[in-house]
Amino acid sequence: MNEDAKHERFQIITPPYRIKVVELLSRQQMEIADNRERRSQAIKKAGYNTFLLKEDEVYIDFLTDSGTNAMSDNQWAGMMLGDEAYAGSRNFYNLDKAVQDIYGYRYLVPTHQGRAAEHIMSQLLIKPGSFIPNNMYFTTRRVHQELAGATWVDVSIDEAHDPESWHPFKGNVDLKKLESLIGEVGVEKIPYMSIEANVNMAGGQPFSMENLVALREMCNGYGIPVMLDGTRLVENAHFIQRREAGYQSRSVREIVREVCSYTDGVTVSGKKDALVNIGGFLACNDKDLFLEAKAMVVVYEGLHTYGGMSGRDMEAMARGLYEMVQDRHVAARVNQVEYLGHLLLEAGVPVVVPVGGHAVFLDAKRFLPHIPQEQYPSQALSAALYLESGVRGMERGVVSSGRDPVTGEERRPKLELVRLAIPRRGYTHTDMDFVAQAIIKVYETRDRVRGLKMVYETERLRFFQARFRPIGGQLIS
Repeated sequence: MNEDAKHERFQIITPPYRIKVVELLSRQQMEIADNRERRSQAIKKAGYNTFLLKEDEVYIDFLTDSGTNAMSDNQWAGMMLGDEAYAGSRNFYNLDKAVQDIYGYRYLVPTHQGRAAEHIMSQLLIKPGSFIPNNMYFTTRRVHQELAGATWVDVSIDEAHDPESWHPFKGNVDLKKLESLIGEVGVEKIPYMSIEANVNMAGGQPFSMENLVALREMCNGYGIPVMLDGTRLVENAHFIQRREAGYQSRSVREIVREVCSYTDGVTVSGKKDALVNIGGFLACNDKDLFLEAKAMVVVYEGLHTYGGMSGRDMEAMARGLYEMVQDRHVAARVNQVEYLGHLLLEAGVPVVVPVGGHAVFLDAKRFLPHIPQEQYPSQALSAALYLESGVRGMERGVVSSGRDPVTGEERRPKLELVRLAIPRRGYTHTDMDFVAQAIIKVYETRDRVRGLKMVYETERLRFFQARFRPIGGQLIS
């Protein structure tokens, strides 16, 4: 894959569903779409942080693809069959079977969402002084690693940090970096290798099966378990199917199962791939880890046969797991994301390439080159896009990266991005057209956007609650 890919004629893949129930926008949302002054008041009140906007103040919501997906009629039918028994709900056993069928792991521990599974895994596997290699970071996963006493270490390939590189598998692990870490700190200080599918912070970028197999072989040689963040594994499998030799005739479901066979366990937020509004799990093959996790989930989440979910939520997720691996569903979902990316690339708007599986990422450094990183260009861009259109995205740059837990200094990632995460089965291509037009309008007047000063932050995961004010008094001069 190279830069020529952006000049190829784009082909729309029609989705494998019909829309028979819609959510009507509120009167306030329609007013927000038409009234710039109301948007100006809303973003100012929110401290120029799109996370602090109310949903009624948002016209098109691309803040996240987590828990915002449209469920199918089959999933809604399953909700009516919720067994709300406190212990031994039949829906748990349906979910347990679905996880074994799709992923292949022997043991399941349900949780209310993915970060709860990350917490349990981190507390059980990490000892203070550990080092956890990752193919880049995800915000909550890294925080749980650090809270457990570990040092997060990036072993992703260099191309992952280059938004203009057309490398087809930016989620790959650099095995030389991993081996260097092992030699530096000692294998006994590395409790597991953490690998994320469809790496979010790199722009929704996949790893290859070839790289995963090589990683598994290296970790086997050192006795290091491989723990997968499988939250967006389906999209990663789709890219393997499209881009990796020997996989074009394999189904997404088969590829998902093969990926999992090279790992020892997985944490999953069901709110993404699995097409539900709440829920997650930890699954593994190690019986001892399972028994410890099953005991811990009772302390933090709920009994081991519901883990913070209702019976109806477990049933919806069990059914969603089978729907998520249908080839046409995944292809159409990724195609819609790529359609928005295609419109922006055609207009010369700087985005991360190749376009990712769950979101289009605007490159704020190239979009707003006049705003230095210490003035939070991604935060400013996300606020400016909302002000101009009512479209909500989110910052993925220095604010999300946070502060070094030892020095307290702000981390300065190479990637300074705005994420436009597209919910599954929730929007139409007409919505993509509108969003593209809004972004292009901001890009054409980009010199008018001003930087921000942070006036409030939390110690951890500050991007959720931080507040800002424009330098010079106005966000757009």
